[in-house]
Amino acid sequence: MHDIKWIRDEPDGLVNALARRGGNSDAARGAAKALVDKLRGLDEERRATLTTLEALLARRNAASKEIGAAKAKKDEATAAALMAEVAKLKEDVPALEAEAKRIEKALEDELAAIPNVPLPDVPDGADEDGNVEIRRIGTVRTAATLGFAPKQHFEIGEALGQMDFETAAKLSGARFVVNKGPLARLERALGQFFLDVHTAPEKDGIGGYMEVNPPLLVRDHTMYGTAQLPKFFDDQFLAYSIPAFTENYKALIELSRDIVLGHAEREGIAYAKTYQMESLALDSDPDRHWLIPTAEVPLTNLVRESILSEEELPLRLTACTPCFRAEAGAAGRDTRGMIRQHQFTKVELVSITAPEKSAEEHERMLACAEAVLQKLGLAYRVVTLCTGDMGFASQKTYDIEVWLPGQNAFREISSCSVCGDFQARRMNARYRPAEGKGPRFVHTLNGSGVAVGRALVAVLETYQNADGSVTVPEALLPYMGGLTRIERLK
Repeated sequence: MHDIKWIRDEPDGLVNALARRGGNSDAARGAAKALVDKLRGLDEERRATLTTLEALLARRNAASKEIGAAKAKKDEATAAALMAEVAKLKEDVPALEAEAKRIEKALEDELAAIPNVPLPDVPDGADEDGNVEIRRIGTVRTAATLGFAPKQHFEIGEALGQMDFETAAKLSGARFVVNKGPLARLERALGQFFLDVHTAPEKDGIGGYMEVNPPLLVRDHTMYGTAQLPKFFDDQFLAYSIPAFTENYKALIELSRDIVLGHAEREGIAYAKTYQMESLALDSDPDRHWLIPTAEVPLTNLVRESILSEEELPLRLTACTPCFRAEAGAAGRDTRGMIRQHQFTKVELVSITAPEKSAEEHERMLACAEAVLQKLGLAYRVVTLCTGDMGFASQKTYDIEVWLPGQNAFREISSCSVCGDFQARRMNARYRPAEGKGPRFVHTLNGSGVAVGRALVAVLETYQNADGSVTVPEALLPYMGGLTRIERLK
């Protein structure tokens, strides 16, 4: 969320930022200028309405006092006129208050839909082709170095008899998997290993995070605070108890019966989105919950509506949780395998810092995410995302892309982002500086440390053997109960 005062005072700042996100095209700049003009217009209308409202309230209070004075002087005519004026003001004030709230909501809705401002050192670009590679670490394994044609992870897992997409589809549909036996243990080992590295006492800038076990179901404002709502509504899973759903959404059931049955057409889905996000106020329904798309959501919101002391910063938090994404924008992509699933496990890193420390903390977080890949002996590269490819809430993002021999390509396994005060404003999360000045908004950062499912993919493809078995990486041996190699189940 952006500060309307900043937009009011420096409109070109937001215009330039949005134009950079749009590839710096004339069309992007024109759209940004139109949006900023709309915001400033709403802001002026809001301020004018509030000024008029304050004048009416002041006049109502003054007239009420004048009534007493007129009655004391037995000036009944003046008292009657004043009483009529007060009665009229009492009628006008509620309508003006409602208008002020309408304009305020319209302004907030517009602000909530605007992405964060990229930092000056973020490279300009329209899409992923504009991303800039920073470094490569590790030895890239190929058919030439392995001595055989590497298989993709799903080929390896299915041949081992321990990765089952067909049964998962019977249980839950597409984009789910059942891992079992040693492969399931390997997946669990990865999550435990990542947590152990991140929660170890800090050494050389690695570790020092506090482990948290957060809820997987969260309320509207929790999703709003980290900008999952309303922007990414279509990518989320909504959860209701059946009694609560049928009680509170009778109109939705009647008007969009196909949605309830899971066979909605696009216009029905659009109706549901409007019904849920526009007709209902955030947190208006205590029975409405969302499955978390990432532990960033509950971890970052731990400081929601609070004022920390500067001595408490930085807060460094980590969690290993299941995550849930509808992948509405990924139709047709990675339909085979574990790269893009509706349910996946991820270790998340979150930092809450003072503004002056956020850039340094961003580099530290990246180093922590890299550390686990280095300990696993996985080859990877680090890229800085360009303005057109970075996330909605991010000021700057580093992606770590791990090498997958079976795909003969680098694939994302971690994104580490600094968000500035963008999320803090949505959450009203602040801190009190040590020098005693008034509260300031904290800066928030988040990163994958790392995605467990994708790490499993990378381990299978990197450590595969010609006979179809997979060697357990040395770093994971303490977690595997003496198992050094994963072979086909008998």
